[in-house]
Amino acid sequence: MDIVALIQSVVLGVVEGLTEFLPISSTGHLIIAGDLLAYTGEQAKTFEICIQLGAILAVCWLYRERLLRVVTGLSRDAGAQRFVVNLIVGVLPSAVFGLLLHKLIKAHLFNSVVVAIALIVGGLIIFLVERRERQPRITEVDQMHWSDALKLGLAQVFSLIPGTSRSGATIIGGMLFGLSRQAATEFSFFLAIPTMFLATGYDVYKSWHALAQQDLAFFAVGFVTAFFSALLAIKGLIRYVAHHNFKIFAWYRVVFGTLALIYFLR
Repeated sequence: MDIVALIQSVVLGVVEGLTEFLPISSTGHLIIAGDLLAYTGEQAKTFEICIQLGAILAVCWLYRERLLRVVTGLSRDAGAQRFVVNLIVGVLPSAVFGLLLHKLIKAHLFNSVVVAIALIVGGLIIFLVERRERQPRITEVDQMHWSDALKLGLAQVFSLIPGTSRSGATIIGGMLFGLSRQAATEFSFFLAIPTMFLATGYDVYKSWHALAQQDLAFFAVGFVTAFFSALLAIKGLIRYVAHHNFKIFAWYRVVFGTLALIYFLR
């Protein structure tokens, strides 16, 4: 792997890790970064999906004690059983629509103009949601029922559009449906685990023919970089949501999306 490829892999890994769990769209940032780095095409799309696995493993690591308690208590603990049911219900909508629309989305929506527009629209939606005065009815993930998980799962479907943001769709959707900012953020982390494992596995399976042995080092660097970058981003977001709203992310989306739109339509 030459120095140019190494730099590309590190930059894209950092972009993925820092943006995956913030409501600003990791896929959108990767598409724009790929355009700027001249790294596009089918392999680039597969690379972007694969390094997401590095980011999701960061969630697994940070919440390893909670996940282990769920696994070991699944046969006897009603709370653990409800948690797993909620994850299954939450992931089903995006799994179904993802399978149905996978080819269409990758063929027509993975471009910088779509991303820029989605960033702007998503930012405006965050502004609208944050303007509402509300008293959350759910303050902890353990209080959620399967119907709450289904609503967040349906909100997550919108993240199939590049630039929308999976975490943004689930967090803002959760707030609209009565979850506190902290509960919506935490469930978004947990919901990402099955969602991204399924998406990554499916995409690698479909794109395996496009990969070669010499690509492994490039993918590995991006994977590891995404993992450590995501650790920092998750810890930072958890601290942030305890005392702040999401307006700063809305401003970022609108400004960055507008600049990107101007750049790519020039």
